[in-house]
Amino acid sequence: MRVLVTGATSGLGRNAVEWLLAAGHQVHATGRDEAVGLALVALGAKFTALDLTRAGVEQCEQLMVGCEVVWHCAAKYSSWGRRSEFYQVNTYVTDKLAHVAGRCGVRRFIYISTSAVYFDFQHQHNIAESEFADSFVNHYAASKFAAEQSIAALLHLYPQTTYLILRPRGLFGPYDRMNVPRILAQLRRNKGVLRLPEGGKVCLDLTFVLNVVHALDLASRKEHLTSGSIYNITNQQPQPLADVLHQLLIEQLGWQYRLQVVPYRLLLSLACAMEMLAFITGKEPFLTRHGVASIHFDMTLDNTRAIEELGYRPLYSMEQGIEQTGQWLKQQGVLEKKG
Repeated sequence: MRVLVTGATSGLGRNAVEWLLAAGHQVHATGRDEAVGLALVALGAKFTALDLTRAGVEQCEQLMVGCEVVWHCAAKYSSWGRRSEFYQVNTYVTDKLAHVAGRCGVRRFIYISTSAVYFDFQHQHNIAESEFADSFVNHYAASKFAAEQSIAALLHLYPQTTYLILRPRGLFGPYDRMNVPRILAQLRRNKGVLRLPEGGKVCLDLTFVLNVVHALDLASRKEHLTSGSIYNITNQQPQPLADVLHQLLIEQLGWQYRLQVVPYRLLLSLACAMEMLAFITGKEPFLTRHGVASIHFDMTLDNTRAIEELGYRPLYSMEQGIEQTGQWLKQQGVLEKKG
């Protein structure tokens, strides 16, 4: 199988490229980090350094030459930022690539969306793919949902291409630049104190990154999938956040820390104030309303459709994913930097 992977130089995309190469597939990887691109070339990938927001149609076509499948992992992920930037990266680029994939006769186009489209500042359990928030929590969620709608509008134009959408929840693992790094940064800044609403009692669905790669592989190979189908992807092991942090920070990394219970309303007020200041300074706030609320309200996803149609079951348990994440962090020298 020859696969184009976008967003290949970080996060999910980099994990996807390494897994595909190890499995013997041909990979055309694209991303903006040329240094990482060279490392992927050394592993056997073809790499094109490219800013997809500036890429023309012909450049996108060149990316897909000879490819059977596209894994579109590139995205702008943040709880805060300019609306135009999110729509440029998450919506416009997806629409452009999806059109090109259809015109080039790509067999499968698989788009990585987000479970943030469900979030609505209340406890949510077993959320089905047909649901979404009445009002999106931020530009990230809104722009990703708009990209899904763009794909839906193409289905009748390119019947030879099967378009599929995955909505993973709470990714963690190697090359993560967002979730675990932010927790480690808070620990360093607060000298070993981790401040969480309700002390981290919130119950969350999280997903080890290689399980998402597994879902991408299943979505690429499974026959007779309906174009436009959407699938929730999680580890199918909802757990309290405090338990996950204990497994990673204490059992894997040997960090000693203290959980401090902070009232949700207090943190939310601080986040509001920081967001207001950020609009003046232009600097991303340390706290955002979405960031605070996401570790206060329970959120679990229904995986029934992924199980029945893709045959998806996690290859890695939460325990195995946390262990591999800890090993990777130690390889990055994280233990040398703890305060």
